[in-house]
Amino acid sequence: MSYFSNHSSQSRFLAISSSSSTSSPAHSTPSQAAGSTTSSGASAGQAQRPRASSKHFSTSVEAHAHGNLHGDLGEDEEDALVGPRPTVHPLRNTWVFWFRQQRSPGNKIISYEEGIKRVAAFGSVESFWALHTHLTPPSLLTPTTDYLLFHSGVQRPVWEDPLNIGGGKWIIRLRKGVADRVWEGLLCAVVGDAFAECRDPPPRANWEDSDDDTTPSAEPSHADESGESVGDDLDVNEGQPEICGVTISVRQSEDIVSLWNRVDRDVTVRERIRDTLRQVLNLPASTIMEYKSNNDSMQDKSSFRNSAIDRTGLGTA
Repeated sequence: MSYFSNHSSQSRFLAISSSSSTSSPAHSTPSQAAGSTTSSGASAGQAQRPRASSKHFSTSVEAHAHGNLHGDLGEDEEDALVGPRPTVHPLRNTWVFWFRQQRSPGNKIISYEEGIKRVAAFGSVESFWALHTHLTPPSLLTPTTDYLLFHSGVQRPVWEDPLNIGGGKWIIRLRKGVADRVWEGLLCAVVGDAFAECRDPPPRANWEDSDDDTTPSAEPSHADESGESVGDDLDVNEGQPEICGVTISVRQSEDIVSLWNRVDRDVTVRERIRDTLRQVLNLPASTIMEYKSNNDSMQDKSSFRNSAIDRTGLGTA
């Protein structure tokens, strides 16, 4: 599954074959050594001849950094010297990759906060693939290891973060052997904004066409699970994407992927995220999906226990 036109199934980092056989100098025979001595002596006078300088092949760093001694290079000349500049495809958002290991090298269990390590941030298609292709695939990670990718607005990938605290996560449990494909597909979907349409932008109030003094609401009303209307309190972090991040948790008998969203109470948005998740991963209708709010996780100190099973689509395969 590819979400970017420049993603090839072929490895982007081909092994570089050893060139020692061609680059190592050849051993000269005595006759060759004598010949070279004679020729070097015959050209000794030529070696002392001064060489004319060439501004186009100067090795001076300053000449290229600040223009040569005879004036700055034009754009055409500079392109001819350094070649075409690489094209960068910026992403809509900047993302940060994190790593967590539950056990220290001495096999001691460490706290969640202590185990989280920031790896790198990226904001372009090229930098995403450069990072992703250098990481160990989930199938080769030791159990109790997590990969976490979160929006740069998230300070720490924890439940209590201001962008995460009001949200939750969709959970999919995977059998061993499929994590690499699912994880890469989910990363591409999140980074490539496949979930951008899950939350509709609030309609703008049309003041010009309004004939009465009633102030129209600029924020749509949604119903939460209790049937009550929820409005302005949903977007306390307006301007931030609905998807906060995605994680994969490698365990002994299974692998678990989680898609974190920002607003837990909006059932409509949650269902759109669920349906989009099924679509981008091409999940069978029989796939069991679970959901758990971050508030519930903070209560029982667990990401995956006591989650609610979503039965939409079950039995239709």
